[in-house]
Amino acid sequence: MTLPQDPVILLSLVNARLRDQYPDLDTLCRKMEVDRAWLEAKLAAIDYHYDAGLNQFR
Repeated sequence: MTLPQDPVILLSLVNARLRDQYPDLDTLCRKMEVDRAWLEAKLAAIDYHYDAGLNQFR
């Protein structure tokens, strides 16, 4: 799967997957074959950071 390059659309997709399919960010990254550092940097650019307690970017 090719991930969206637009960070807002990426945010929506990732948070939906975290909510519906994956118990944590590491599992999402492993299953989707996404580099966690890249994903976190992409979303940090729009001031969203992973909250492990909520299992979402906020």
